[in-house]
Amino acid sequence: MGLTIAEKIFNAHRIDSPTDTIHVLSLDAVFCHEITTPIVIHDLVEKGKDRVFDPTKIKAVIDHVTPAKDSKTAAQGRILRDWARRHNIRDFFDIGRNGICHALFPEKGFVRPGYTIIMGDSHTCTHGAFGAFAAGVGSTDLEVAILKGVCAFNTPRTMKVTVTGSLPDGVFAKDVILTIIAKIGVNGATNMIMEFTGPVVAAMSMESRMTLCNMAVEAGATSGICNPDMTTVDYLWEFIKDEYKTKRDALEDFSRWISDSDSKYEQVIQHDVSGLEPVVTVGYKPDQVKTVREMEGTPVDQIYIGSCTNGRIEDLRIAGRVVKGKKISDRVRGIVAPATPKAYQMALDEGIIKQFMDAGFCVTNPTCGACLGMSTGVLAPGEVCAATTNRNFQGRMGEGGMVHLMSPATAAASAIAGHITNSPLYGGRA
Repeated sequence: MGLTIAEKIFNAHRIDSPTDTIHVLSLDAVFCHEITTPIVIHDLVEKGKDRVFDPTKIKAVIDHVTPAKDSKTAAQGRILRDWARRHNIRDFFDIGRNGICHALFPEKGFVRPGYTIIMGDSHTCTHGAFGAFAAGVGSTDLEVAILKGVCAFNTPRTMKVTVTGSLPDGVFAKDVILTIIAKIGVNGATNMIMEFTGPVVAAMSMESRMTLCNMAVEAGATSGICNPDMTTVDYLWEFIKDEYKTKRDALEDFSRWISDSDSKYEQVIQHDVSGLEPVVTVGYKPDQVKTVREMEGTPVDQIYIGSCTNGRIEDLRIAGRVVKGKKISDRVRGIVAPATPKAYQMALDEGIIKQFMDAGFCVTNPTCGACLGMSTGVLAPGEVCAATTNRNFQGRMGEGGMVHLMSPATAAASAIAGHITNSPLYGGRA
């Protein structure tokens, strides 16, 4: 019987199995940010265990509220900052160099096929796009990981999601993952790994694959994962070119992680996207989805383009195409938050930032702030936001606010119209 990519990664990293279903894995990387890590740091100090297992394998960033908005968030940032300094964690990204963790760390080459990665953040599953096993964990697991470089997981159960057909113009990875979640429900992949495969996934960029894997957790999954291929190699080449003679050599090495053709899956989902339309969420769960056409004309107060789901340069380029030469509606406020300094600089160099500003958007520094309702775009009670983020839970972006999740193209078009609407990219109209 063949093995899935997750099973192969578990076999390569297993150092103990205290029971038949629990496996202790060695970790290739532990990611940290200023929201969930300070409590762990404090506990380690209290226990007299203020140390790290390997400072080269720990990557840390201040990204959720940056710059600090009040004394409390400033204190959280300081705890992480001081900890990184005293333990010589060289890969610490402070204000000016920081970006949203799940966009910044892949961009820095910290994620590789076959890696095991944990972080105290549910959207750590993003990194599975590279063929890694990456999962969000709680504070206890994060504490053990920082101290010992290990983490325990249940036996991997994998749901295979095969995306077939041909993606229509103006329909994007965000539409694909939202419709998958709608199909299986918010608990449809609970305690499973969602392996995304098929010709549509193979044709996707790494940015689009990260969007798929980012939202696997919204279906209850432990992680999302894609098999590595030449697209993976191309993205990582600047970081691995000294390790391999050619890209083909790198691909051959990475191919050892690809799921075997006779792998056994817990469940197999076929998702044909040939007739897919752009979609948005309704209500307060990410599996409550309707087509944009059905939601046409729904008023919005705020447009938010950014987050670890859709704030990369690919997303900014798509939204920029929609807003170029246009003005956003007087009844909305538009906010754009590039996910990393590199994405911001590229958008600046390509004139995309000017397109947003000319259209009437406020362009902010990279931050998670608005997505979780902490800063830089919090909603007032009763307000509605069209967002490229990943969660539409009640109160997510502000108490009493409503969030409609959508692609960057749909968000940009809705900003111009002042209500939810399809972009001119859909159906090849632009």
